[in-house]
Amino acid sequence: MSQLRNLLVPSRAMNVLLLSMPDSFEHMPTVAVRMPNGALTSLAGNIDPHHRVAAADLILVQNNVRGTVERLVREIQPDVVGLSVMTFQRKTALRIVRLLHSLKPGVRVVVGGYDPSLAPEAYMDEGNGIHFIVRGEGELTFRELLRAMEGNSGFGSIQGLSYRAGDAWQMNQPRPVHSLDGDEIRLPKRDARVLSGYTMMGRPVDVVETSRGCTFDCGFCSIIEMRGRNFHTYSFDRVLADIRDARDHGARALFIVDDNITLNIRRFESLCQAIIDAGLNDIDYTVQGMTSPIAMHGDTLAPLMRKAGFRYVFLGIENILEGDLQFLKASAKNEFREDGRRTGNATLRAIDILHKNKMYVVGGLIVGNPEDTHESIRANLEFASEYVDWPYIQHPTPYPGTPMTKEFKAKNLIRIENMEEYDGTTAVVATQHLAPQEIEYQRWLAERWMKTRHIPAVIAHEPMFVLRNWWKMLSHTFRGTSLRSLVGLESSRKVFERYRAIRSAERAYL
Repeated sequence: MSQLRNLLVPSRAMNVLLLSMPDSFEHMPTVAVRMPNGALTSLAGNIDPHHRVAAADLILVQNNVRGTVERLVREIQPDVVGLSVMTFQRKTALRIVRLLHSLKPGVRVVVGGYDPSLAPEAYMDEGNGIHFIVRGEGELTFRELLRAMEGNSGFGSIQGLSYRAGDAWQMNQPRPVHSLDGDEIRLPKRDARVLSGYTMMGRPVDVVETSRGCTFDCGFCSIIEMRGRNFHTYSFDRVLADIRDARDHGARALFIVDDNITLNIRRFESLCQAIIDAGLNDIDYTVQGMTSPIAMHGDTLAPLMRKAGFRYVFLGIENILEGDLQFLKASAKNEFREDGRRTGNATLRAIDILHKNKMYVVGGLIVGNPEDTHESIRANLEFASEYVDWPYIQHPTPYPGTPMTKEFKAKNLIRIENMEEYDGTTAVVATQHLAPQEIEYQRWLAERWMKTRHIPAVIAHEPMFVLRNWWKMLSHTFRGTSLRSLVGLESSRKVFERYRAIRSAERAYL
């Protein structure tokens, strides 16, 4: 009972601090992309308005994480701190929790996001300073948690919550996936942000969500493990209001973060038209989608997308080899169908349609699957080099709970279990033929040069950004390169080893 009392607060407005982690993806260097964590502002918008809430994306202050957290705790004096965490950010998150308790003993700490939802046991160690785990969608669970704290009531009835109860953890029933109907989930609260500097290729950027979920069962996907196979949508009125709010807060580029907006092509077409009709097509939009629906419906969809302002499309190609697609359970979403029959792979047609409509393809591929050889990896890399505008090539990563993880364990192919390296571009699993480091080397060797080919397009669209940052962009892409390697006196393997050491050091934010 004393433990429960320690988790409650007097009945009053609380100070709430929400943090996302500073760890960034290799393919999204902060010199070019500093994307906000949409979960923070969504949580901020969905707690009761009498609480004082501040949201801070620590990706904006990678070089001063400790100093920023110290300042925020001093200025905000939080009663509750919530952390949004992905798997490769786990180590950083636990360090930040320790820092929080050293600055404000007794502060109540809540963790949520993909990693705590799929691996809650990793956050239950005795003495780590974490009091609550929000599993799954967080808006309603976090709102109810704050109400329980404020009202000095218990936590046992809050769905989707795990909490410390004495020396043990109580795991409440899961919270059902929300339908997104009505206004129970409110708009994000962007005014809660206390840091600034979100950019994408020099343009102020924000994120907007129009739907949640996916009905496919890709073996590598954490989404379906977290929320099941389903698809729910917001009303267009809400989506347009969200876009307007982002634009009013300065955004000139928007990333639509939907898990799979192309599940309903007719809705996507209607959304594009709604954006046009509302005069919100003066923004650069980025979206992620499947190859199959774009290939089959692109003649009508792609012109609407371009007119609505879409500029980049993250295309889930996954792999160009059928055997790898079958392992990834991604064949169905990459097939082209005519008269109800499969007639081939949809990737090339989808890319061609997007290019004809003056959109750029961010090519999402996964190399290093169990049967991969040098030849199969090279085939995917050569495809990316020829057809995509910006490579987003990753390695299969055994995230907690995914079907792929079970298969890698069964085949004894997982070689690295340090979760901070589970960032998608550090190879942590072997194939039947290749070691992880060799897989990563092959991707790194080819990918650096692919990225330079997109520079002319960026110059044409954002010349001042490139003028100010071209050296930083090249320095990031070619980290580890030396004068000796440039003149051929040092091997690419040596440069790769130096790059990996630099990348490892960059992960230490505290």
